[in-house]
Amino acid sequence: MIESPLVSTDWLYKNLSNSNVIILEATVFLESSSDGPKITSGEEAYKKSHIPKALFADLLKDFSDPDAPYPFTALPHKDFVRKARTFGVNNSSTVVIYDRGSSAGNEIHASDWASRLWWQFRLSGHEQVYVLAGGWKKWTEEEKPVTAELHTPQETGTFQGSYRSELYATEKEVEQAITDSSILLMNCLSKADFHGQTNNYPRKGHIPGSENVFFGDVSSKESGSLPSSEILRQIFERTGALDPEKKVITYCGGGIAATWNALVLASLGRKEVAVYDGSLLEWMDQPDNPLEK
Repeated sequence: MIESPLVSTDWLYKNLSNSNVIILEATVFLESSSDGPKITSGEEAYKKSHIPKALFADLLKDFSDPDAPYPFTALPHKDFVRKARTFGVNNSSTVVIYDRGSSAGNEIHASDWASRLWWQFRLSGHEQVYVLAGGWKKWTEEEKPVTAELHTPQETGTFQGSYRSELYATEKEVEQAITDSSILLMNCLSKADFHGQTNNYPRKGHIPGSENVFFGDVSSKESGSLPSSEILRQIFERTGALDPEKKVITYCGGGIAATWNALVLASLGRKEVAVYDGSLLEWMDQPDNPLEK
């Protein structure tokens, strides 16, 4: 098993013919408009050109709970397992996920749509799941092969999984974290969002006691991957997130960027970081839930 939560483009290129490797594209496009953020599936872009053997995993339709009040809410475990099987996933499969850019725009080099699906696979007990370092951008810049041919799984998978509740944080657990020094809350949004200096959310500020590590600061423009472990340790050590005695809960606006920080922490050995799935969308929905700037 690969120890890092990321695989390189060279590794994937060498393993394109490996029948045990399942490649998933998880692209979503998030655009600003006069009516607010516009979210669209990346399926049309995928159909035009994608990595050979890749299947399109639609985070909007396939891997979000349609009955939940917030977009991108994780599927219930049984539904996730059932859906993963349709992509040919077995317990022994190596799953590699990529996307075409960050939820925060091209200036950010984190593959947080891919990490969102990475987290859901881990939540349902699949450990051999990885994000492609540098994603589609790095793959195409290196002129590695692409195709418009649509791939279909040869057969339905037999993935069973086992739900890992420790990777999922609820609103109640976040409430507890505010007064519990053994739990660290990590806000993964920009410093401006953290301090309530933007109009990106209906209420301003962050959950009391939170540390701030912007997910864009823990991705690397040069490599399309991660900064060095030394740089990452310096960033996270000041927050206490590397203290093995502390439980870490990451959150953001809607549970996307938070999964990137969970992935980065996993690369440093903190593999049981929980993600607050509802994040600020859920927290701010309750007027009595406190915020500070």
